[in-house]
Amino acid sequence: MNEKDKQNRRILIGGLGAGLAATAIAPVFAAESSEGAVAGAASAALQDPTSKYPKPPFKGQSQPWPGLAGQMDPKPDHGETSYKGSGRLAGRKALITGGDSGMGRAAAIAYAREGADVAINYLPAEEADAKEVVALIKAAGRKAVAIPGDLRTEAFCQRLVSEAVSGLGGLDIVVSNAARQQARQSILDVSSEDFDATMKTNIYAPFWIIKAALPHLKPGSAIIGTTSEQAYDPSPDLYDYAQTKAATMNFVKSLAKQLGPKGIRVNGVAPGPIWTPLQVSGGATQEKLKSFGGQTPLGRPGQPVELASIYVQLAASDASYATGQVYGAAGGGGQP
Repeated sequence: MNEKDKQNRRILIGGLGAGLAATAIAPVFAAESSEGAVAGAASAALQDPTSKYPKPPFKGQSQPWPGLAGQMDPKPDHGETSYKGSGRLAGRKALITGGDSGMGRAAAIAYAREGADVAINYLPAEEADAKEVVALIKAAGRKAVAIPGDLRTEAFCQRLVSEAVSGLGGLDIVVSNAARQQARQSILDVSSEDFDATMKTNIYAPFWIIKAALPHLKPGSAIIGTTSEQAYDPSPDLYDYAQTKAATMNFVKSLAKQLGPKGIRVNGVAPGPIWTPLQVSGGATQEKLKSFGGQTPLGRPGQPVELASIYVQLAASDASYATGQVYGAAGGGGQP
């Protein structure tokens, strides 16, 4: 038998062996696949979104601004026990403002469980909530950096970014989420001090933070802003807050065009009525609070955890073609 015949014979025998092996193990794979499908089906049971979380009426409650999630009734769900990660953000480094409660807390928990190290900013009055978030990040096996401070000064915003970069060993996700919201029945009730505080928190702070962060962001990084349904359908008693959310929507779209060529994506999340401390610390009247979220087609307010997967998606590499987008989650209302 010449060398060519020997080679062909080896290929034939090898192919037969592989085929027999595949035939032998196919039932095993089929059984495992079947079991996995059954398990998956069980874990993916349908849930009615109208009854998944608490619905109004809610009892009247009030807290001094900025409020604590831990003192709300019912307590918001940020994903403390419900969010399950799958490594989508492994090795990433994120800075989240307003990371103690609301959507910021939900994003922080989700990011950590997806494999990211997380720095959170919050006001010193929110320390109790922030400690819980830090513990949850560490429980996920990730690095947690807590940086309390008021975003209404440029110097602090610069220090915030510097400490986040130092503590995390870099930075590639910036979530600008912190916001101030105070309901006022009339523009005549909005003082210049009120107006200034809202603008500084909601507009100036993202401007200062993004400027400080940009030198550290490499291609593939992501910036995410939290806008609101208020950008599209403003409430009469949120005159100043609604303006800032429209501005956030626009900075997302403008900055996305500016930073796209650099490989940095910029997107936004536009929540509808979400159950957070903003509402019980002056963001809603007591009358509005009792029926909060009841006007939506789902008949209830959203919980912060229901937006967590959106923040993850916008930061993940597999969303690489999404930039300049605003993703809405408003229970059937809103327009984005």
